[in-house]
Amino acid sequence: MEIGDKLRRLRLQRGLTQEELANRVELSKSFISLLERDLTSPSLDTLSDLLETLGSDLPTFFAEADEKLVFGDQDIFVKEDPEGLKGQIKWLIPSAQKNRMEPILLEMAPGGETDEDDPHEGEEFGYVLSGTLRIVLGDRAERVRRDESFYFRPTAPHKLQNAGKTPCRVLWVSTPPSF
Repeated sequence: MEIGDKLRRLRLQRGLTQEELANRVELSKSFISLLERDLTSPSLDTLSDLLETLGSDLPTFFAEADEKLVFGDQDIFVKEDPEGLKGQIKWLIPSAQKNRMEPILLEMAPGGETDEDDPHEGEEFGYVLSGTLRIVLGDRAERVRRDESFYFRPTAPHKLQNAGKTPCRVLWVSTPPSF
C-alpha cells in the first residue's frame, strides 16, 4: 500500500512543511520526504506518531483507503416483488443498512405499497422519478407527483403507495436504515 501521498495530503491539510512535521515527531526532513515519495516505509510506532501529530490515527488512516466512492450495477442488490409492493426494491449502496442513511430505488406497479413502518427516530426523504405516489403518515395522506420530493420525520406509522395508474419510481433515502 502506498501511504506517502496520503501522509503528504494530511500534512498539507494541516499547513505544515516537511521540516515542521519532522521537528514535531523528531525525525529528519529527508526521512519525511522519502516517506511521502514511498521510497521508505515507517515502523508502526513512527506511523502512529506521524498520524497523531497530523490529527489522525491508524484505523481512520487505513479505513479511508478502502472507502468506495462510486457504485455501479454490480453493487446493486435487488429484491423482486416483496409482498404487497408489486415491484422491486434496489439497494443502491452495498451494506447500506450499516450506514447512517439508506438510499434505495423503489419501483411499484399501480396498487403497490410498502409495508407500514412503525414510528422511529430519523428522517425520510424521497424524490419521485416517475408516476404518482401517496405518502401515508399516521392519519395524514399526501400525493407526490413526478419531479416532486418529500421529507418527513417518521413520528407515526407510515408507508408509501402507488396511487396512480402507471408504475411509480422513487429514490428514497431513510435514516437510520429501515429496509
